[in-house]
Amino acid sequence: MPIYNRIAETHDDMQAWRRDLHQHPELCFEERRTAAIVAEKLRSWGIEVHEGIGVTGVVGVLKGQGSSARTIGLRADMDALPMQEENDFAHKSTIDGKMHACGHDGHTAILLGAAKYLAETRNFDGTVHFIFQPAEEGGGGGDAMVKDGLFERFPCDGVYGLHNQPSLPRGTFNVRSGPIMASADTAVMKIRGKGGHAAYPHLTNDPIAAGVQLYTALQTIVARNVGPVDNAVVSVTQFQAGTGINIIPQEATLSASIRAMTAQIRDLIEARVREICDGVAATHGVEIKLDYQRRYPSVVNHEKETQIAARAATEIVGHENVNMETPIRMGSEDFAFMLEACPGCYFFLGTNDETHFHAVHHPEYDFNDEVLSIGASIWARLVEQQLPRE
Repeated sequence: MPIYNRIAETHDDMQAWRRDLHQHPELCFEERRTAAIVAEKLRSWGIEVHEGIGVTGVVGVLKGQGSSARTIGLRADMDALPMQEENDFAHKSTIDGKMHACGHDGHTAILLGAAKYLAETRNFDGTVHFIFQPAEEGGGGGDAMVKDGLFERFPCDGVYGLHNQPSLPRGTFNVRSGPIMASADTAVMKIRGKGGHAAYPHLTNDPIAAGVQLYTALQTIVARNVGPVDNAVVSVTQFQAGTGINIIPQEATLSASIRAMTAQIRDLIEARVREICDGVAATHGVEIKLDYQRRYPSVVNHEKETQIAARAATEIVGHENVNMETPIRMGSEDFAFMLEACPGCYFFLGTNDETHFHAVHHPEYDFNDEVLSIGASIWARLVEQQLPRE
């Protein structure tokens, strides 16, 4: 693949950075070591550094040659997951219960590699904002950075993000215009009834019976309320009740993860969850307290920026390795908050080969270092393409 020779020469450095980060994973808003390393490297290459944005976020600002007011933002996430690694290679996590199981170590190393190249060559006219984001894994770090004035302080004509994808062939570029990843909401339903002896259920208002009906009714939302060509998921993932086999409990709790691709379906699902809770409560003579949290919106790519990203990727990986109709994914991503605030594009970089095939969030996952130079080259080409020198 026609990756940048100068970036290829930095491959060993990028691999070393990536594996060091893998050995020292940090969770949401705890990325102080990672952020300090990022800031130190950016400064060493003459890049202006701003720290503490969205708690632990870092932004590097690099001006090219010339006086153009054009700007571009490139984003990488930095946080790890609260899970135990089951690998035995030399760079495995050194911290129990924490692991880079989603490849954010690789995303960070890729953006650092691109920053180093662009700082050395400055073969562009305009300003690049290197955005290193905390807390993607459920913490809403993207939202935190936006609310902390990310785009007011560092305006971007377009913002771009990438994610590795072990289910796709190594070195392939995968994207689509419009919705590409789902919104992610949560619903916690606390049922309070009247407990009692299991031998006398007629003297109780059984919260378990209400919970079973609630579970069944929730499954009808996608099956009977969402159109068959629309995409949505309602998954009840927790059902907690009871302390003894001969006791009907006072309370039960159900928790659900809810996904949708459009704002309209998202609104529909929330409305139906509320209606079902009210109906089941009335039917069983119990109280249901619903805590419905809207977490991440859908990731919606802008058409113009999607074409821009694909054009840059095509020059690096070749037309035959660019897929503009990648399937939508029901997972979520808080880059969605940045795309709500600024035009942009989010794409997937395939990493699958004979040695790297575990899915993200798997205890044996490891980022495929063979794509580091590919990803950095795509970033470099995107900058030079969008901020050309006169």
